[in-house]
Amino acid sequence: MAMNKTLDKEKLYSDYHLKVSRYISSRIQNTCDVEDLVSQVFLKVYKSLDGFDSSKASISTWIYTITRNTVIDFFRTQNNFLQLEIEIPSNDKADDNLLRAELLDELAAALEKLDERERDIIILHYYSEKTLVVIAELMDISYSYVKVLHKNAINKLKELMI
Repeated sequence: MAMNKTLDKEKLYSDYHLKVSRYISSRIQNTCDVEDLVSQVFLKVYKSLDGFDSSKASISTWIYTITRNTVIDFFRTQNNFLQLEIEIPSNDKADDNLLRAELLDELAAALEKLDERERDIIILHYYSEKTLVVIAELMDISYSYVKVLHKNAINKLKELMI
């Protein structure tokens, strides 16, 4: 499913410019290079916008991937292998943190779309670490019904997070 063509390029730029700029400037010291790379990222985003598939990734993950690849390409063309080698370990941790934050945001949004009972079961089970038996007692419903609600909630979350 291709991205909705009504997505405004100006809104994309205003929403992601600062994030892209911070990511690049955390890896590259030269301000002129940072500005050039930010421009390159948004040119790539705009050129590829029609091919963006929201069923494969969120827009922020897609833009982040383009940004990361643009920085890697920059280092390749600059023959800064030593600098690239030094950046990779810290990038992995930063990348993991960024992706984790994005996933948590997506999970929070998906949880909001569940009905109240399903959301409560997921939060009690995974956040508060309560068993389904205890949750059934807390919610004053049968254990078998809690199992059904839990399974339905997990299936809905899977669909919402794809």
